Amino acid sequence: MRKINWASFLEILKEWCENPMNIALFIWLLCVAVSGSMLILLLLGALNTAFPTRVSRNYWIEINNQVLNALFTLMSVYQHPSLFHHLFLLLRWGSEDVIELRKFYCKNGSYRPHEWAHIAVVVSLLHVTCFCQYMLCGLYWGYSRQLRPEWAENLFFILGTATPVIAAVYTICSPLGKEYDSDLDEEAKTERGPKSLLENWVVVSKPEWVGGLFDCGDDRTVGFLSCFCTFCVFGWNMERLGFGNMYVHIITFLLLCVAPFWIFSISALHIHNYVIGDIAGVAGIVLCAFGLIYGGYWRIQMRKKFKLPGNTICCGSASMTDYLKWMLCWGCALAQEVRTGNFYDVEDDNFYRKLVEENCEVVIENVPVGSEPSDLGERREGSTHIMDAPIQPLI
Repeated sequence: MRKINWASFLEILKEWCENPMNIALFIWLLCVAVSGSMLILLLLGALNTAFPTRVSRNYWIEINNQVLNALFTLMSVYQHPSLFHHLFLLLRWGSEDVIELRKFYCKNGSYRPHEWAHIAVVVSLLHVTCFCQYMLCGLYWGYSRQLRPEWAENLFFILGTATPVIAAVYTICSPLGKEYDSDLDEEAKTERGPKSLLENWVVVSKPEWVGGLFDCGDDRTVGFLSCFCTFCVFGWNMERLGFGNMYVHIITFLLLCVAPFWIFSISALHIHNYVIGDIAGVAGIVLCAFGLIYGGYWRIQMRKKFKLPGNTICCGSASMTDYLKWMLCWGCALAQEVRTGNFYDVEDDNFYRKLVEENCEVVIENVPVGSEPSDLGERREGSTHIMDAPIQPLI
């Protein structure tokens, strides 16, 4: 009973590490913990021996404030596109919108009484959190430490810290976080029915990638757009494959590749220390490059969802290979994903193909209205030969 199953623990840890968002969140928390701890120790006077003068203490307090400001602003910028999307779904409130919002805010994704109002409270609080951080960012970037209004700094700091805590507590204590019997709710029972497929459609049990990684010449339009309009093509491809909203993917991917350099560079200008400023600038550039991992992560989800074959050339891991493809040649990797999506029809987490090619249909003229299919083999008036029923080729 009181023993740890280390094999199971290592397996869970491996699965956790396979998600790059978890690794990024861990590194972010580590940086916040280090900088926040140093700031608290400076404010409590525990580092007076290391920094004997008040000027030196204020100097390092400002450095830690700028670092924490950059970290929290970066997190707010990353989360805000999804929050805007949730707000849009909340205002539209269609049947599919309700189902998607329940997955994020309702326990077990099931119906809750007065769920629109409860979800609206949580979404509003999270929006207030992001806007408070943006106001703090403006204060730290727009004013020096001596001229910065302390009342505004304290106001937005307290409000920005309290609102996410209130949102979390409200989610747990309100009906959103409690069990509820939804037998009487008809809307909760409504499920999205499967698409009525034609009789000549079949599920592809063993799909393949269409073309190799560097076969961009197979469809040059897709190749050029994937290389020069990466964000837009990526978001469009993700939505049609069933991986979420196109605009959320576009904005999130764009921010991951641009925001770190912008935020850390501006913060470095307000850190009057050459070493730490250079470290912040380099960290922003590195984070921008690693933003391409976002595309690799969703390539992995595409491969697993549709059972596409994986390549284990990198460290014997298909996931690491997918990340490497996006890091070294994002345009080729995206073009291959788009070509694969173009080749198959997507429905219910499966790839479909038609048994009959549309261009093989035969248009028969001079056939009287109401003729039976068996009449197709008979000689018709005005025809010069006997027409047999066409044989439909199979793929």
